[in-house]
Amino acid sequence: MQAMPSLHDQLRQAMPRLRLTPLLIAINVLVFGLMLFNGASLWHSQNTVQLAWGANFGPATQDGEWWRLGSALFLHFGVLHLLLNMAALWDGGQWVERMYGSLRFAAIYLVAGLVGNLLSLVAHAGAAVSGGASGAIFGIYGALLSYLWLERWRMHPGEFRWLFRAALGFSAVSILFGLLVPGIDNAAHIGGLVAGVLTGVLLIRSEPGIVAGPQFGRWVSALFLIFLVGVMFREIPAPAYRWSEEKLIRQEIGEFMQEDAAISRAWDSVLQEGHRTKASSDEVADLIESLVAERYERIFDDLAALPHDPNLPSAQVADDLTRYAEQRRDASREMVDGLRAKDPLQIRRALDLARQSGKKK
Repeated sequence: MQAMPSLHDQLRQAMPRLRLTPLLIAINVLVFGLMLFNGASLWHSQNTVQLAWGANFGPATQDGEWWRLGSALFLHFGVLHLLLNMAALWDGGQWVERMYGSLRFAAIYLVAGLVGNLLSLVAHAGAAVSGGASGAIFGIYGALLSYLWLERWRMHPGEFRWLFRAALGFSAVSILFGLLVPGIDNAAHIGGLVAGVLTGVLLIRSEPGIVAGPQFGRWVSALFLIFLVGVMFREIPAPAYRWSEEKLIRQEIGEFMQEDAAISRAWDSVLQEGHRTKASSDEVADLIESLVAERYERIFDDLAALPHDPNLPSAQVADDLTRYAEQRRDASREMVDGLRAKDPLQIRRALDLARQSGKKK
C-alpha cells in the first residue's frame, strides 16, 4: 500500500516556489534600513521617528491618516523586534503562501494586519504609538490553523497533530508573552489572529486534489469578520486631540526658534553698529522697528492664531512662546519710543524688559 505523501510534499507540488514571503521580508528590512539612515535607533527607535514614518497613533490615524493602519505594518522599533518578526514571517509564510497561493496570502497578511491595528486603536484608546508586522504575522498563523483544521483529512494524523499543535502553541505562547511583558501591542496580535482564522476559512482555495471548505463556513466567516470590523470602528474612542493641529504647532515652534535667534542677532547688531558709527537715535529706532519690532509683531500674530486646545502636547510650549514674543515685541517698541524721545530711562526699561523675557524663555 502506497504511503500518503506529506503535506509539505503535496504543497510543494502544487506551488513549487515562494514569491511573496521573501518579498515581504525584504520590504520590512529595507524600510528598517532606511529608517536607520534617517535618525532611527538600531535597538529602540523613538516615537517621533516612528510617527514620521507612519506608525499607528490614534490622534494621527483618526485625523484622516487612516493609511497608517497599513504603513505601520512595515515599521519596527528595533533590530530585535525586526528579527523576531521576520523569523516568524518566514516560518509561517512559507506554509501559508503554498496553501493559499500568493494573492490570497497577500490578502490574509493585509486584512489581518489592518484588523489588528484597528483593534489596537480600540484597546489603547488611541494613546499608543504602535507598529510592526506582528499583527499580520499572527493572521498568517491564524490562517494556517484554519487550513490545517479544514484540510486535516488530507494529512497523516501524526503530521496534523504536530503542525496544528505547533501553530496553536506558537500563537498561545506569543500572546501570553505579550500579556506578561509591557510594551507589546497584544491587541494587534489578538486582532490579527482572529482575522487570520476568519480570512483563512473564507479564502481557502479549491483546486484539483484540494477540497474547499463548506460554502456556509465561508459566508459565516465573511459576515462575522465584517461584523467585528464594524464593532471596532464604532468602539474607537474619540482622539484626545487632532494630530494636524499638533503638527501645525510643532512646525510653528520650529520656525519661531529660528526666527527668534535671527531677530536677536539683528537687535544686538543694530545696537552695536549704532554705537560704533555714532548713528542718530532716530536711525537706530527705525532699524529696530523694522528688523525687530515688526518681526516680533508678525511672530506674535502667528503664534496667537494657533489652535488653543489644552490637550495638545505642545500647547503649553506654544502659550509660553506667545507670551515671550509679546514681551519681546513690547520691549522693542519701548526701545523705539525711548530712542525717538531720547529718554534714557525708557531705553533702560526696554533693555530690562528684553532681558527678563529672555530669562523666562
